[in-house]
Amino acid sequence: MIKMTQVEQTYGEMKVLHDVSFEAGTGELIALVGPSGSGKSTLLQLLGLLQTPSSGMIQFDGSPLGNTSDEGRRQMRLEEIGFIFQESHLVPFLTAAEQLELVAEEAGRTIDAAAQLEVFGLGDRCEHLPHALSGGERQRVAIARALVNDPRLVLADEPTASLDYSNAQQVMELLRKQAHVYGKTVIVITHDDRMLSYCDRVLRMEDGYVQELD
Repeated sequence: MIKMTQVEQTYGEMKVLHDVSFEAGTGELIALVGPSGSGKSTLLQLLGLLQTPSSGMIQFDGSPLGNTSDEGRRQMRLEEIGFIFQESHLVPFLTAAEQLELVAEEAGRTIDAAAQLEVFGLGDRCEHLPHALSGGERQRVAIARALVNDPRLVLADEPTASLDYSNAQQVMELLRKQAHVYGKTVIVITHDDRMLSYCDRVLRMEDGYVQELD
């Protein structure tokens, strides 16, 4: 699904990523770990087409992305990639259902938001605004929103960091299901070692280098 080959990222004279090469297959849940400043978020932004690498190649489903236009990258982000962040980043004046409908409308789709929220145990929260939801519920709405357009690649940056252990487990179960049942490629940044048992593989970043852990 995703392949990075000798990818490097430089900002001025500072090199953030060094010769990064790895593959992520369909149906895999991969953890990305490492200290702050090691390049994890930069790597995720490259995979999410929010940045272009200074050198090297990124392939999506076998196709190089180097010559993709800005509009083509925007369309891929909308249709093929789902983003989940540490904070839910819900629109404060939209209900749970409207959060999903907004994303679907941008992609020109019509959805049954209530049915999609029901899948995440939020069927009775459709008309609730974010302030009326618990932290775990807000994060599940954010996940449902990220999956509205049925993306093949899901990128999650510390999705459990602001949750207690029970809610964090629920989030990881949802992400594992997306990979193992629905065949998505899911890459998760986490600092919580307890979440690693949910993952198929663990990649460690240190000073911009990537190493796969046994």
